Amino acid sequence: MESLLIITGTMGAGKTSVLGEASDILALQGIAHAAIDLDALGLAHLPSAAGCDAVMYGNLRSVSENYASLGVRRLLLARAIEDRAELELCSGVVSASTTVVGRLTASIEGMEQRVRLRESGVSQREYVARVAELNTILDRAQLENFTIINENRPLTDVAHELLVKAGWISN
Repeated sequence: MESLLIITGTMGAGKTSVLGEASDILALQGIAHAAIDLDALGLAHLPSAAGCDAVMYGNLRSVSENYASLGVRRLLLARAIEDRAELELCSGVVSASTTVVGRLTASIEGMEQRVRLRESGVSQREYVARVAELNTILDRAQLENFTIINENRPLTDVAHELLVKAGWISN
């Protein structure tokens, strides 16, 4: 894969929504790419908790190889990347020549509200509590090449800014 663009941020930052919109923008411009919500590749309850990440990254390797075999050279990936080791793992698994990390942010209250609306099930409280905790982890890790505010703005504007800052499209 020539280029990997990771959209990171805490829960409720809008990673999945911006991923989809960025994919639509690229498609409208005729730019071949693939877009993957990495969490969706690992959504499972396995006998061993340690196996979840291994399966997720194994799935990512297979999916990215499938796309590469079809000529896809750009991969958009949504995932809250918490440390340098995970960033290097992502980049290595997809054999990316270049990796750019764009972080989405919003107010803690706004992100918590998004999570409350999205997660109405048994884990809602846990997920809402995780927003601030994960935000602190991401603040400390400082893995992003740039940050984009995703609050009180049209989704298309946020996705367009992401792609411009990543160098995937021109302004």
